[in-house]
Amino acid sequence: SLLFQALFNILIPDHAADAFSPPRLSQAGLWDVLVEQLLGGLSRWDAEHFLFIAERGYLYEHNCAFFPLYPLSLRAVAEGALWPLQWLLCVRSRLLLSAVLLNSLFSVLAAAALYQLGCVVLQCRRVAFLAAILFSVSPANVFMAAAYSESMFAFLAFSAMWQLEKGQSWLSGLLFSLAAGVRANGLVNAGFYLYSCSKCFALQLQVGSGSVRKLPLLWKQLLSVVSSVVLMCAGIFLPFALFQYYAYVRFCHPGTSLEQTVPKPLVQLALDKGYSLAVPNGVKPPWCSQQVPVVYSYIQDTYWNVGFLRYFELRQIPNFLLALPVTLLGSWAACTYISANPRHCLTLGLERRKSEEEGKPRAGFCCPAVFVYVVHATALLAFGFFCMHVQVLTRFLYSSSPILCWFSAHLLQEYEPLLWSEGTETSAPRYEESLLGKCPGSCANPVLRLLLNCRSITLLSRCILGFFLSYWLLGLVLHCNFLPWT
Repeated sequence: SLLFQALFNILIPDHAADAFSPPRLSQAGLWDVLVEQLLGGLSRWDAEHFLFIAERGYLYEHNCAFFPLYPLSLRAVAEGALWPLQWLLCVRSRLLLSAVLLNSLFSVLAAAALYQLGCVVLQCRRVAFLAAILFSVSPANVFMAAAYSESMFAFLAFSAMWQLEKGQSWLSGLLFSLAAGVRANGLVNAGFYLYSCSKCFALQLQVGSGSVRKLPLLWKQLLSVVSSVVLMCAGIFLPFALFQYYAYVRFCHPGTSLEQTVPKPLVQLALDKGYSLAVPNGVKPPWCSQQVPVVYSYIQDTYWNVGFLRYFELRQIPNFLLALPVTLLGSWAACTYISANPRHCLTLGLERRKSEEEGKPRAGFCCPAVFVYVVHATALLAFGFFCMHVQVLTRFLYSSSPILCWFSAHLLQEYEPLLWSEGTETSAPRYEESLLGKCPGSCANPVLRLLLNCRSITLLSRCILGFFLSYWLLGLVLHCNFLPWT
């Protein structure tokens, strides 16, 4: 990815996009020019916001759409690990280099966390391994490499899900809380903890053969569950609340010395583009007067026109076509799971199954443990399709949910004969045998094996791999040159 983006960035001229592009205030040296040539393709579109925030802070109002944990991490690495390079590189170059280093690390850790999560939830190491490899070449790969927060969020979210599945509730809550400081949709992850506690409580009520429970004991258990859920959800929502408070203080009650600290080129950019600065004695933004002043929803509404069905216009048809593959894949995954587990879905997974009572849980994508992940992915898909800029669905889903990678791996493992004999002596895929077997070593890289035998694989496998790899490559070509992409 790094090699291709540098090559495409050099060979293809940048498109003159109407995107956030602040002026460079520091004089670029020879090494800065080299860094920009080699890594500049990773600083396009929203990456400019993250790099600007890491360098200048939340100077413009619409910068507050981007949460602080990732920019703070960039700044910490630039001023810490890369501090010896300050004599060769300006702050922006060190921030860009920090983004490459951090995202490379977080992408690998996210794939590893996805593998561990898959082993626990799917009870099938082979499918979990294949899903992790697919994640490494996902259609959203360019955003995992660029100066975006997707890779950091994926690592934190997948790690939190894994820890929750292991029963490490408080560590999981901490990771979910950190994820909420990276992206706003991290708030939705509170549903995982809520569902986990609800499921445990519901299953405890079903233990025993019709025995009547003591009412005081029942109320004590219920109170314990409710208090635990409230505390954990409060911790997950805390980063969002603190950031909204910071924005309120910053833009609704600005300090008196701010005007002198803003360089004139940045003030001029605000005048030219209509950006709102936090300046003293100025007119307060409209959101400051709201009963609950939330800058995030105001920015999404005012600057990006995000809202229910607002994107449903004829001129947006190309963007809907761009999001069509991930929409179909996500819908197919939900329909497959529902058709395989109709009763389990109707009871919200809160009914104890016979297989669980016998100690023989089902394995694979359609196993009961996947239910909450399917609900999560479907909710994100529906919200993104109807309420967001639909072209961001690809990176939105791949960085937030394991379902698309799990389902793609499930389809390949289930319907691709070339993979059936990997790691076992059977000629067809068996999830239980894969669970007991060692981590796939004989196949090394199943995706690479399929690509090397692309002429003999099934049409379904070609479509799945074609979607992953074509979007992987197109993302590097288009995004890195300021051309419209997901």
